[in-house]
Parts: sequence; C-alpha cells; structure tokens
Amino acid sequence: MAGKSVLVDVSKCIGCRGCQVACKQWNELPAEKTKNRGTHQNPPDLSGMTYTVVRFKELSEGGQMKWNFFKDQCRHCVDPPCKMAADDEEPGAVVVDENGCVVYTEKMKRLKEYNLREACPWDIPRWSEGTSQWVKCTFCHDRVANGLAPACVKACPTGTLTFGDRDEILTAARRRLRELKATHPDAQLLDAEDVRWIYLLHEAEDEFEMGLLRQVPSMKFGLKGIFSPMAPVWVTAGLLGMLFKRREDGMKREREKVEAP
Repeated sequence: MAGKSVLVDVSKCIGCRGCQVACKQWNELPAEKTKNRGTHQNPPDLSGMTYTVVRFKELSEGGQMKWNFFKDQCRHCVDPPCKMAADDEEPGAVVVDENGCVVYTEKMKRLKEYNLREACPWDIPRWSEGTSQWVKCTFCHDRVANGLAPACVKACPTGTLTFGDRDEILTAARRRLRELKATHPDAQLLDAEDVRWIYLLHEAEDEFEMGLLRQVPSMKFGLKGIFSPMAPVWVTAGLLGMLFKRREDGMKREREKVEAP
C-alpha cells in the first residue's frame, strides 16, 4: 500500500511530551491557559490550538504507582470518515495527498455548524476559533513532502515513534509485537490495516487513557466496524447516516476492501 505510516510504540514512551512541544513549534500553535487538575497531563485535551496530547493514566502495580502514556492525535485513516462527512456537505473540503494524509482546505471554514468530531471514530477534529475552521494533526505533510519526518517523530528521544514507508512500518510493527508478546501477553496493534498511525500497546486497552471513544475494544472501519456490537451507538448511527447519504459511486468506493499490506 502506498504512502507513509508511523509506528507508535507506547511501551517506550516516558511522557516527556517532546512531541507536543515539537508540534506546537512546527505548526506555530499558541499556548493554552491551563490549571492544575490533579494530574501531570497537560493540556487536558486536544483543541484548536493543540493537535497532539500525551494522555496520562496512573496505575498501581505490585503496590507501586506507575504511569502509562498514550499519544493521542489523528490516526490518519486509510479510508477517512471525516473526508466522507465533509465532502457530503462541501465537496472538495478535504483532499488526500500522495502519502495518504487528509488535508483540510479553505472550504472547511464553511462547515462550522457540522460537527466533524461526530464523524470521527477517534473524536479528533476540533474547531479552531483562531482560524475559523476544523483542524487536526496534518501528518506534517509539508515536511513529509520534502523528505523529512514529522516534527513529533524527529523530536521523540526514546524511539517511541518510527516513521517510514507503510509496508516497512507494518513489518516493523508486527516484528515488535512478537517481541513484546514474550513478556507482555496482552500486547496488541490497534487497527493496523485501517490507519496510518499504528499504535502498539504493551498492555490491555483499559490500562491506558485514550480519550472519549477508545474505551471499547479495537473496532475496524467500514461496514464491518459499523455493525460491530462493540461500536458506540451514536458513532454507529452517525456513520450509517453518512453512508446512506452518499451517491452510488461513493458507496462503491466506501465498500471497497483495503488491499492487505
């Protein structure tokens, strides 16, 4: 499959938030006013000024406290629901570049009243009051187009993030999963065939803070995922509604099977 991908090996993450800083710097995003909420996670969530956030979860293991970290951001779906939803409202509001990255265009400014968060299985896009449009991680498409890794990948000091050609990343992800399984039997890859940012967890999903929607077992996109009993009801209804709105040619594209890597 063409394009780039990133492996996010959370077993290596130390919660330094260098990725957050790098994202802010490269995208020239302003800081947010925050307050002490009884956790080291800061800021509390994604926003129009924050494209990625490291989520903290405090756990007890053997009578001792530990942290698990999860870098939350756009997963860059292979078949992105946000593109489908936006194009239904304003054709051409979303484009996909040569690396499979979803890029919102200026037409996004006309979609303030349409909640793209409801179209996303990951609850990612946010409305930016500063730019008056929907925003999210851009996969640093300007850097990638010039042969550079995304800013967060470049800044990561522990090797949590690995960037490269999709086929090579998938191979590396599966090899690393086999290694982790030897000591962490609950290790798993999340939706590797459906997203370009592939998360490798070394523990069960409920051992991580994943934001609003990742409180259920991993679900696949497309019709298989939509009809899964594990999919949240409101996401299912929203995706079904969007599917039924599309013209016949759009429906055919939506049902095409993603070529196995």
